Amino acid sequence: MLILLIGAVLAILVYFPSFWVRHVMEKYSKELPTIAGTGGELAQHLVARFQLDGIKVEEGQPFRDHFDPKDKVVRLSPANFNGKSLTAVAVATHEVGHAIQFHRREKIFELRARYLPRAQMLNQAGVAIMLSFPIIGLVLRSPFAVGMVIGLSLLLQLAGAFAYLIILPEEWDASFNKALPILVDGEYVEQNQFPAIRRILKAAALTYFSAALANVLNIGRWFMILRR
Repeated sequence: MLILLIGAVLAILVYFPSFWVRHVMEKYSKELPTIAGTGGELAQHLVARFQLDGIKVEEGQPFRDHFDPKDKVVRLSPANFNGKSLTAVAVATHEVGHAIQFHRREKIFELRARYLPRAQMLNQAGVAIMLSFPIIGLVLRSPFAVGMVIGLSLLLQLAGAFAYLIILPEEWDASFNKALPILVDGEYVEQNQFPAIRRILKAAALTYFSAALANVLNIGRWFMILRR
């Protein structure tokens, strides 16, 4: 009973950042007539304003707002690309902030280039190994060998979670050293809307952090399954 209670508390603590990020994004996604343009239009304007030559802006998949340095594209989810909301404005500017980091070849952008692909690869490899555990168990049959495979899977997922945390300073820079000053200086939103803008930018910066915590909980879930 105590283990279940501790597990429930840990699950709440781990998932709270993800819940908070989704809550903030949804809370300020309401269309506002006072906003002059869509998130996509603002992103395109900022790309031109900061002379980010070669950077494009396009509509992407839902909930997959990101800057792709390989294709040099700011991709915004349909809601943010076409929307005139505080969320659309803040997220669009945050992603352009990443494009600015890339265009200026700032050292902090190397965190994403170096660790994000590794985080994704490590986590996917760990999950793939764990999902294939029944087959691996039948082939190896040795408890020690099976234990080594399980340990490898968990180690890969934990390394992936840690790699996500390393990216956090770069995300924070995109939100508060790039996006916020741009929105303040450009007067793209009203003065009384900046408390909400700061919350959205904080949520945007913590997206990878919340994903890292979710990975940690995923590791705990595998431990619970393997104990049975």
